[in-house]
Amino acid sequence: MVATEQLPIPQMTARRFGARCLPALTDEALYERTGVRIAFTGREGGVSLAPYASLNLGNHVGDEPEAVERNRALLLEALDAADVPLVVPSQVHGDEVVSIDAVSSEAIDEARAAARAGADALVVTAPDVAALLCFADCVPVVIVSPTGRFAVAHAGWRGVENGVAAKAVRALARADAAELGPDAAGTYNVYVGPHIHASCFETGADVRDRFATRFGPACIPDDRHVDLLEALTLGLEEAGVARERVADAGVCTVCAHDEYFSYRAEGGVCGRHGAVAFRKAR
Repeated sequence: MVATEQLPIPQMTARRFGARCLPALTDEALYERTGVRIAFTGREGGVSLAPYASLNLGNHVGDEPEAVERNRALLLEALDAADVPLVVPSQVHGDEVVSIDAVSSEAIDEARAAARAGADALVVTAPDVAALLCFADCVPVVIVSPTGRFAVAHAGWRGVENGVAAKAVRALARADAAELGPDAAGTYNVYVGPHIHASCFETGADVRDRFATRFGPACIPDDRHVDLLEALTLGLEEAGVARERVADAGVCTVCAHDEYFSYRAEGGVCGRHGAVAFRKAR
């Protein structure tokens, strides 16, 4: 287990990884402190062909399965994690959280089976396991503890409403209780990757009403849009996360669909970029 001193305030910067110079957003200070590598990928760096070009990491969108597997391998190789087992859930816009507590082949097989059955968050308390979730407008969330434990969550608007990221925080806090005490969540860094921002997330009145009822008026900027980031942050605060430790990448996938996949901007036919995290044993 790594040391549990306070984490640096979260900051994401763009860098390129590996021989293919694969671009991703990451936090180098976090990596230096904890050994946890987080990365939010974009479109560039893979082998998929249009309309999935090129680093499509989703295997449910119509892309060639071989291309998806190659893209995932290229990502892990670029991040210096080619030897780390990867768990990728079947995302169902729910609130199921799968925990991965060991790196034995039996534990990985069990976690993969549970994740394939449907999950929208992975909580990883063991080193040498990589978690990958895939996105194209939904909100990618990576939560990191000073202990080196972490979680990755997929929050579409239903996932924001049902609190899947907050549920992952609570699961992580239970695992951290012995080292960090009952207020563990207040020590966590939360990284929010590229997603559809409020200016582009136009909804019907029913969705706006649901968010206003659940999170209050702060997440309803006007009579047409919902601010998923604000709603997500309010839910995380309820789980004990400090607002100043929630870092947004500041990228709207609809506006930047040349760099990131966007379901809305591309008419529903596109690839998926990823949020990945792992910690190699030291």
